[in-house]
Order: sequence, then C-alpha cells, then structure tokens
Amino acid sequence: MEKLVALLCVFGLGMCFSLLGSISVKLMPRLKIDQGKFGSLISAFMFSCLVASLIAGVVADKVGYKPVAIFGFIATAGCIFVFARGKTYGSVVLPCLLLGFGAMALNTAGNVMGPQVLFDGTNQAAASNLINVFFGLGLFLTPLLVSFLFQKTTYEKAVSALAVIVLVPAALAIFCTTYPVSQAGFVFGDAVALLAKPAVLVAALVLFCYISLESSFCNWLPAFGKEVISKAKPDVTADAADASGQRLLSLFAVAMMVGRLVASQIPAITEYGSWFIAGAAVVAAVVIMAMTVSKSTLQAQVLAILAGLFFAPCFPTTIGVTFAKFSPEVYGSVFGIVFAIGLAGAVIVPKAIGNLAKGSSIQKSLKLLIPACVLLIVLALVLGKI
Repeated sequence: MEKLVALLCVFGLGMCFSLLGSISVKLMPRLKIDQGKFGSLISAFMFSCLVASLIAGVVADKVGYKPVAIFGFIATAGCIFVFARGKTYGSVVLPCLLLGFGAMALNTAGNVMGPQVLFDGTNQAAASNLINVFFGLGLFLTPLLVSFLFQKTTYEKAVSALAVIVLVPAALAIFCTTYPVSQAGFVFGDAVALLAKPAVLVAALVLFCYISLESSFCNWLPAFGKEVISKAKPDVTADAADASGQRLLSLFAVAMMVGRLVASQIPAITEYGSWFIAGAAVVAAVVIMAMTVSKSTLQAQVLAILAGLFFAPCFPTTIGVTFAKFSPEVYGSVFGIVFAIGLAGAVIVPKAIGNLAKGSSIQKSLKLLIPACVLLIVLALVLGKI
C-alpha cells in the first residue's frame, strides 16, 4: 500500500504544479490582472515551495513519511478550496503561499519513498522516473478536467472539484501501515552538513536550471497556445482559444508520462543518468527555439509533445543519480535541499517571462529559457563526474 501512497502523493504534486497554468486563462480576467501579476502569483507559490521543501525533507527524515503525506493531502485540498472562492488578487495570494507547503509535503513523501519501495531500492533513477509518471498524470488530468468543467459549471465549482480529488487519497495515507522506517536519530545539523557535499550542490544547480524550464512550461503553455491559435485563426472564439491552450498543457503532460515510463525501463539509467540529462537538454533548447517562431496550432502541439518527451527524464534522473551517492537515512534532507535550491529557478524565471511578455508576447519571451538549457547540459555532465 505504501507504493500506492507514494504514487498518489506525486499525482497530487502534479495537480499542484499545473493548477495555476490550468486556470490562468480564466483567472487573469477574473482577478483583472495582467501577465506580470500572474507571474507574481507563480513566484509566490514557488517561493513558498522553496521554504517548505527544506522543512518537509528534514521532517520526513525525523518523524517518517505518514504524517508528511497526510498533511500534504489535507493542506493541499484546503488551499484549493479557498483558492476557488478568491475574487481579488489579494484574496488568492495567501492560498498560493500555503499551497506550497501542501505541495512540498506531497513531493517529499512521494519522491523520497518511491526510490526506497520500488525496484527493491536497487535502481533509484528508474524508480524515480516511474513514480514521476504519476506526476505527469496529475499534470495531464488537471487542465483536461478544468477545461471540461469550465464549459459545464462555474469557476468556483470547477476548481473545488480539484480539491475533492486531492482530498480523497488522504484516507489511504491514514490507513496505510507499511511506510519505510524513518531514522529517529536524525537531527537538523546533519541536514546542514549536507550542504558541503559537492554532489548535493551540483544536483541543486541542475534542478535550478531544469525546474526553471518545467515550471515555465506548466504555467505559460496555455497562454502560449492561446497566442498561437489566436494569430493563426483570428476568427476563433475566446472560449475555443482558451480550451486549445489548456489542451497544450495536457499534451505536454502526456508526453512527460511517456518519457518517464520509457526511462524507468532502462536498467543503466542510474549509472549513465548525467548523459541522459545532458542529451535531453540539447533537444529541449532546439524545441524552445522553434516554439518562439511557431505559427500554427499543429506546430505548437508537436513542439509541446517533444518538449514533454525530452523534459521527462531530467528531474527524476537527477534525483536518482544523487540518491545513489548517499545512504537512505538522509534521502529526505538531500531531496529537500536540492529541490529547494532548484525551486529558486521557478521563483525567478516564470516571473521574468511574464514581465517580458507585457511588452511583447509569451511566445517571444520563451527565449529566456535557452540559457537554462545550456547550463543544464554543463552541470549534468559535472554531476556525473562527482
């Protein structure tokens, strides 16, 4: 049962990370905000995730995964319920901040348990890729479900439905009794000492670059898709353009699921993980450059799928390669540190894209992601040498 809990935790995380992007086309007019203000909401959520990641990692190592998982499901559902009823910019800032704590509890419980309970703990990168297929599932279903519900019911009811979906697995987390044993003797000073480990620092920088890419796509793909279809088909209705943009995020998520499922079946992915990450970053750079000049909906869809396929192995493989360099009793803290530093990229880059888009467009602003791809290539190869 602990395997299912881990999978559902990461599924919930996928919902959290796609929430703002999925509802962006309705949220911005509802709150009467522009891309810059929406980018600030993304930064608020990601900043709280950064802080919460450090806390959740140490707590998981100290008290175990069960309370962390339960808190994650309940806190996330509560924040989404409140978020659904916000009608002003100020009313949604606090739920955005608190959502980060629920999301990181789910993140830590799922991504730290997964490599221990899947594949008998012998292939961490493969296990991490497999468990993050369910992250992709959450990322995929959220915009798809929201797109459908927005056409059938009110904004409040549509977003509240997402909260119910997140809340249901809390019962499973409560009744599960087979979690991996936590290390009761772990202390906070041990986590601080990990900062001096080269593998931790380099992995954190790898995730800084990668999370900059993924979070930007999760939050700006619907708006990018709406821009492309509106230019290609000027007579299309606003609702049709919104739905097309939301489907673009779903295509990206499905491609990520497929890519991670394939990566999880590669026996040597832990050993050669750095090369997989670097190669994926090369293709990602080419795809992003093509997106900045895309002129048709079909091109945008194909490029979103390619981005998802090649983004897919980067995060879980980085985590698996890093875990392979440490013992399980510090997995939670290692994960918390590298993910927190990585989230700094999500705080900065999506907001920068939104700011640049105010005087241009989301499509042209995606060029800001190219330097992150280049750095990702270099850092991934360095991680493999440590």
